[in-house]
Amino acid sequence: MPSPDTRPAPPSTGASRVFSRPSWPEARYVAAALRTETIGGALLLLAAVAALVWANSPWRESYAALRDLELGVESLHLRLSIGHWAADGLLAIFFFVAGLELKREFLVGDLREVRRAVVPVAAAVCGVIVPALTYLAVVHGLGAGEAARGWAIPTATDIAFALAVLAVIGSHLPNALRSFLLTLAVVDDLIAITIIAIFYTDHVEVLPLLLALLPLAAFTFLTQRRITHWWLLVPIAFLTWALVHASGIHATVAGVLLGLAVPVKPRTQVPAAATMSRKADVAHRFEHLVRPVSAGFAVPVFAFFASGVTVVGGGLGATFADEAAIAVVVALVGGKLVGVLTGTFVAAKLTRATLDPSLGWWDAVGVALLTGVGFTVSLLVGELAFGAGSERDEHVKVAILTGSLLAACLAAVVLRVRNRVHRRIHEEETADTDADGIPDVYQDDTAVPPGARAVSG
Repeated sequence: MPSPDTRPAPPSTGASRVFSRPSWPEARYVAAALRTETIGGALLLLAAVAALVWANSPWRESYAALRDLELGVESLHLRLSIGHWAADGLLAIFFFVAGLELKREFLVGDLREVRRAVVPVAAAVCGVIVPALTYLAVVHGLGAGEAARGWAIPTATDIAFALAVLAVIGSHLPNALRSFLLTLAVVDDLIAITIIAIFYTDHVEVLPLLLALLPLAAFTFLTQRRITHWWLLVPIAFLTWALVHASGIHATVAGVLLGLAVPVKPRTQVPAAATMSRKADVAHRFEHLVRPVSAGFAVPVFAFFASGVTVVGGGLGATFADEAAIAVVVALVGGKLVGVLTGTFVAAKLTRATLDPSLGWWDAVGVALLTGVGFTVSLLVGELAFGAGSERDEHVKVAILTGSLLAACLAAVVLRVRNRVHRRIHEEETADTDADGIPDVYQDDTAVPPGARAVSG
């Protein structure tokens, strides 16, 4: 290993790097997330396949009966079908984890640094705007302006699915790409939940919404003071969710708000009743506990009840005769690609950022294609746009599955090729590890990764 004095110095332009190598703590965090999301993505896929098989079997009516079975208390506005409970209730757990991730990234993660945040945030924003415009252009071009309500369907990236695909097909891709995808997807989720709250809320009941602030404030107060008894926090969180649901705003918004309320920074002091130390990263602890529930249960169950669409008997042909379905596929595959690449390129030019020496723009193309894997939130928005169980909603579900699969396959082709190129770099970086267990490349940010010049084109 060359000494720091003999390593090539980076250009002295003052420019930052696009897809720059994440910090060592961030790299470890991303690796842990990938391990979890790989399993979650597999369960998500299995649930979707199981639903499709059942919904197209001779017993398809039993699937619909189970999905539409109503449970709950009518007087509390909680008499919902099982499918509705999955979409409004279980997905709130998914968005709670998203809120935790978002707060962690912006307060103690790499996004606290503007130079690291600007590119993935710009990519996420353009990755929302361009697919939405693509969808609208296609439906209006095909003369189906009434389908414009579904403009937000192709804007979301499914974190679990996309990270699972990346983990399977890109075992030697640099952590910079993985971190970029995770960051982009988290910001993407924030934009998606904001869209749902603003554009897919027809009527708001002010009183329940104001009342929801009380348990939310109590949840915030307790977690900020490190009082984290589950038997205390879970009922408060459920009450917050129920009141937000009663207000008419989609209840998953409550999940994000609760996640953002959890502290990530240490306090100077905590009360005697605290169950965690003042130095504890409560958000990280909650994420560690709740993520398996989200990835292993909540999201797969939602996918099971949201993906069961009948395509036998002419259903597939009817789907792709629907202008909205065509627009979803085009926007997921093409719109996401163009949007993410445009945001990345423009942000790089405006900030004078340069591509990390270990990466090439083909790596960016592969990740941009992978962001077209829209699943969980896309299915949810489709139901909100066209009504759960409606004919157009059924067509859109098939289109989401088709577009996501196509985007994943195209990304796999590109990233598998890039994976071979990066294998040698990965092996060299692993070899340059001292006794402290931290690869040297993370201890000297001025170092150019070995072999970088060979792949920077």
